[in-house]
Amino acid sequence: MRLSCCSSRRNLRIAIKAVHLHLIRVGTGSLYQSRNLSSSSHHHPLMADLKSTFLNVYSTLKSDLLHDPSFEFTDESRLWVERMLDYNVPGGKLNRGLSVVDSFKLLKEGKDLTEEEIFLSCALGWCIEWLQAYFLVLDDIMDNSVTRRGQPCWFRVPQVGMVAINDGILLRNHIHRILKKHFRGKPFYVDLVDLFNEVEFQTACGQMIDLITTFEGEKDLGKYSLPIHRRIVQYKTAYYSFYLPVACALLMAGENLENHVDVKNVLVDMGIYFQVQDDYLDCFADPETLGKIGTDIEDFKCSWLVVKALERCTKEQTEILYENYGKPDPSNVAKVKELYKELDLEGVFKEYESKSYEKLIGVIEAHKSKAIQAVLKSFLAKIYKRQK
Repeated sequence: MRLSCCSSRRNLRIAIKAVHLHLIRVGTGSLYQSRNLSSSSHHHPLMADLKSTFLNVYSTLKSDLLHDPSFEFTDESRLWVERMLDYNVPGGKLNRGLSVVDSFKLLKEGKDLTEEEIFLSCALGWCIEWLQAYFLVLDDIMDNSVTRRGQPCWFRVPQVGMVAINDGILLRNHIHRILKKHFRGKPFYVDLVDLFNEVEFQTACGQMIDLITTFEGEKDLGKYSLPIHRRIVQYKTAYYSFYLPVACALLMAGENLENHVDVKNVLVDMGIYFQVQDDYLDCFADPETLGKIGTDIEDFKCSWLVVKALERCTKEQTEILYENYGKPDPSNVAKVKELYKELDLEGVFKEYESKSYEKLIGVIEAHKSKAIQAVLKSFLAKIYKRQK
């Protein structure tokens, strides 16, 4: 039985009060609280309550959208949108969304969050999760993917098909419905709308570079280089996954984003480091630990590993790479992996990781604000030397 809008809001208020009490009792928790977000949230009472509150806020936002006065829903259309949302929005790890709440709490430097602040920071976190869902629904169609988060891609679901394109457009529009309903009266509303528009544009441009770097049937490793890899990652991943959650928290804390270009630069560098890790783990991590079997070699991805290999190869090794990269046969993949070992790409990555960490920590600790330092260190702690 579906809850009415009133009872849903009543439950949300009860849940927010519970988290509010925990925030008073526990305080910021600083770096260690943040680290628990991705891996062990269910062990920490504050994080467990925060996650359940976060999910309750999803229910409230969904209810708002399903009763949006700008459209006359039929039972059938309301059911479609509800099913589409439940399938695509809350199914991931929710790291990006939860990071908004986490970052905002750290920016408040130990001050207790009000019920409204908890709700609004959760709502902004969900806007990022909606943005992620919008990108993934359309990305899966472009890549002709089969599964996403352990289930068939939305467009693969019977009776969905290319309706998924319009669903992606709806997901994108929902973000601005949420922002209008809950933030229109806030002094930072225009900056918030501008931020989401800017980051969406940057991400779409990153996706474009990725798609056109190698057209199907035109596999040319000569197009791959470190600057190309960096540009794809910076625009396609770093802005929306790393900068956007912190920028949302900064706006809620009354900050002007123009005064925090240095924070943006650090987070973009962190996003690039994160993707390099991802590329490394795709090839070298144990699939059981990683939770998936890496396919970057077979898929002819512009991976950091292949770019570094091209930089270090002899003429003969380059020929081996050109002959075997991007082919699905396991024997071709094995030859590429063998070449990576010959070139000691594991060692090259370890050196990159160490230097990146030192550089990032140096920049973070030079920042004049201890609160912003705490936010940036919390992000770095979540990803440094991760295994999956």
